Amino acid sequence: MKLDSHISQELSILSLFNQTTYQDGIKVHEHQASESDVEATKRLFNKGLITQIDGGYLTTLGKDAVEKLQDLLLMLR
Repeated sequence: MKLDSHISQELSILSLFNQTTYQDGIKVHEHQASESDVEATKRLFNKGLITQIDGGYLTTLGKDAVEKLQDLLLMLR
């Protein structure tokens, strides 16, 4: 299994969400964020992991993904 740059960037965006409370969202501003961050955020929205095309909150699927990402990061440390 190989991680391409798109998946890596999407994981990076997902890691920005606060796992202790899902009431905190994020906002990726086109005029402030890198183009790759903006595009990764759009892809996450299109995949149904976040509620807004520019961030917002995690969906149920997004919450599951962030929990699994956190587990993986803990295993790798």
